[in-house]
Amino acid sequence: MSEEAEKGPMATETPTDGAAEFMSRPIDPDRKSVPIDTGVPHPARVMDFWLGGKDNFAADRAVGEQIVGGAPILPIVMRAERQFLGRAVGYLAGVGEVRQFLDIGTGIPTAGNTHEVAQAIAPDAKVVYVDNDPIVLSHARALLVAASPGTVDYIDADLRNVRQVLEGASGLLDFSRPVAVTLLGILEFIADDQVAEILAVIKEALSVGSYLAVASSASEGPLPAAAELWNSSGATPITLRTAAQIGAFLDGLEVVSPGVVQLPQWRPDASTEYLELDVPQYGGLARKT
Repeated sequence: MSEEAEKGPMATETPTDGAAEFMSRPIDPDRKSVPIDTGVPHPARVMDFWLGGKDNFAADRAVGEQIVGGAPILPIVMRAERQFLGRAVGYLAGVGEVRQFLDIGTGIPTAGNTHEVAQAIAPDAKVVYVDNDPIVLSHARALLVAASPGTVDYIDADLRNVRQVLEGASGLLDFSRPVAVTLLGILEFIADDQVAEILAVIKEALSVGSYLAVASSASEGPLPAAAELWNSSGATPITLRTAAQIGAFLDGLEVVSPGVVQLPQWRPDASTEYLELDVPQYGGLARKT
């Protein structure tokens, strides 16, 4: 393998798609934005690497390759999660008749983002994206340009400051009306002593008829070894949980059939992949009544 190939497509450590322009902007102290730390892996950028994207750095690729070496199923888990997002948002905009979405921990956009799926069904749907990585937010600016005015917004925030997230989202979303909150692939990065409080605040803020969708990595199967490698990398620590613990995220809400299951098993359609595989990522959604 050549030195260039070994370093990967981002060997110069220059972010693509407008991220450099974003990094050059003054940091707004009220938003508490931080510069990109290219030496520390970030979940959104590692996921981008696993999905074949180019918005990642050497540290992201190094830990991503190491982890996949011990858990080759991880790229499949990531793709299954994106497919689950599409089916869940499709259900919410269709059967659920939801017109407001709060996508927390959105990650680097790929095809079939929340606003694209929702607005294909309901053109008047409004979506707020939340993430705390500057590269993700540079893509979010592009989404603002591409989307219909007044229908998409983003918040530079951390779920661990959940009240800030909800306050920021209220600039576009009306929480007195139904809102669908999606927490896909983010709750594993929240410690046990914080998860219950965060979910309680979100559930309390939602009006009747709102939904909460979750997807999280399971402690069963090959992921514990991968989590150990991830946690030793210096990145935000990951906490794996049992299927029952992930199901408990939706306690107090009316869970939509088939419940909290492995992602490919949640209302599969003709395009759903990996139905025959044991995918160690569980997800589901539930309605506030």
